[in-house]
Amino acid sequence: MHVEFLVEEESCAEFLKILAPQLLKPDDTFRIHPFAGKPDLLNALPVRLRGYASWLPHDWKIVALVDRDQDECVGLKSRMDISARNAGLRTPSKSPDKSRFQVLNRIAIEELESWFFGDVLALTSAYPRVPRTLADKRKYRDSDAITGGTWEALEPTLQAAGYYPAGMPKIEVARNVARHMIPDRNRSPSFKTFRDAIRGMCV
Repeated sequence: MHVEFLVEEESCAEFLKILAPQLLKPDDTFRIHPFAGKPDLLNALPVRLRGYASWLPHDWKIVALVDRDQDECVGLKSRMDISARNAGLRTPSKSPDKSRFQVLNRIAIEELESWFFGDVLALTSAYPRVPRTLADKRKYRDSDAITGGTWEALEPTLQAAGYYPAGMPKIEVARNVARHMIPDRNRSPSFKTFRDAIRGMCV
């Protein structure tokens, strides 16, 4: 199987370069296509999917991953699923055989950084001065429920520990945390949904 990942920015691409091999089978292949932000990906998705539909091999899958941000989750996913169906491609909800879909749309709630808080041991392994007790604080127990933005929560957390006083480099942080992440340890509900869906494609 081959997987084409469509993601909204370079930080997510760097994250998946490290994480995807842990979720796919050893003989699976993948390629990651970062866009210039979420609006760019969503606007390009209908045309991009129509292009894939004209030649997509039977053993290829397309996975589109975006942050929820402030969007309503059901409406956002519906917009993405409609783009797939209009291109003539099957999503899991519209495939009679759940293993025969061609496009999988998934959402990080509310941002990719919530997945970092979902595995605090990965975060503290990458940045040892961040206290491991972070996972016990009420605010971070459900990383998908962090309010005010998870990027906005992660940057001051790292700065309080003495990292990146001039500003958090998202790509570098994504790469560093991904190197230590263990998918089965992650507590983020949206990450678990993503993880299980990717693994389910590989059966």
